[in-house]
Amino acid sequence: MKPSELTEKLVKCMKAKLPVLIKGAPGVGKSDIVAQVAAALGMDLIISHPVVSDPTDFKGLPAIVDGQAEFLPFGELTALIEAVKPTIAFLDDLGQAPACVQAAAMQLILARRVNGHHVSPNVVFVAATNRRTDKAGVTGILEPVKSRFATIYELVQDEADWVEWAYAHEMPGKLIAFVHFRPGILHDFKPTADIVNGPCARTIANCGRLINAGLEDMESLSGAAGEGTAIEMIGFFKYWQQLPNLTHLIENPNKYVDSIPKEPAALYAIVTGLVEKANGKNIANIFEYSSHLPKDFDILLGRDCIRKDKKKEIQNTKAFVKWAVKNKDILAA
Repeated sequence: MKPSELTEKLVKCMKAKLPVLIKGAPGVGKSDIVAQVAAALGMDLIISHPVVSDPTDFKGLPAIVDGQAEFLPFGELTALIEAVKPTIAFLDDLGQAPACVQAAAMQLILARRVNGHHVSPNVVFVAATNRRTDKAGVTGILEPVKSRFATIYELVQDEADWVEWAYAHEMPGKLIAFVHFRPGILHDFKPTADIVNGPCARTIANCGRLINAGLEDMESLSGAAGEGTAIEMIGFFKYWQQLPNLTHLIENPNKYVDSIPKEPAALYAIVTGLVEKANGKNIANIFEYSSHLPKDFDILLGRDCIRKDKKKEIQNTKAFVKWAVKNKDILAA
């Protein structure tokens, strides 16, 4: 399930107060999606890390009160009991937690009470875990714990969703172009015991942050996402450096029609470069140029404009409406 689909389903589950378990490879965005859904719904978010927790974190500390033995809640447990606003209780990396901690958390998820203390009716539980095959220290989740969740969703990364996220988070254009050229890099994660990173959505985003900081050397990018990824990335960036002056191209699109590149990597670079510069005033000229590109790249340019254009500045222009009508059958597919 891609991120946009999970987000939509998670919103419905939260509104219905249905507990959900999300599984997926490291770095695909599980935690980010939960945080985004909480923000979108105006819900508080309480994040717990059962892998470093003790059973008492979910049961309370034993104490003598008025001559009687009781468990006194503290910390995040107190917050779950006293929550007055709609709240997501997020149990991150649940599959790495010891069985005794999972069992303690199970009481909260199922019975919504522990040792005489009731979880606030405003709280809904969400948990996330890597898979056992990811070599992320996941020993599994107890069968009674799994069945306490209304459903289990598996998250996989998606190129279009990542690109939309990248535009919203100011990732560098040449990195977005690289992901278009090599979309499999977002889910090429291969677990290893070696102290090296590999490509996944999280590490590719880290490459973007390094590039924005002026660090796009082999050592930095290799440390972020692996040597093979860094070699590919740096090789692709050469096409970015060879782009024509895009400001001049946009001003005089027909002047550049005869020099449209043939190589796919160069086409991905020029399309993403134009999307970066696109706005409501120049989109007509950009579409004039893109109409001479191979059809797939003309469509990619328009779709990326949609992903970038949150304020509808581009989509409300006559030029965009004309382009969308011309390509309505492809866009609907």
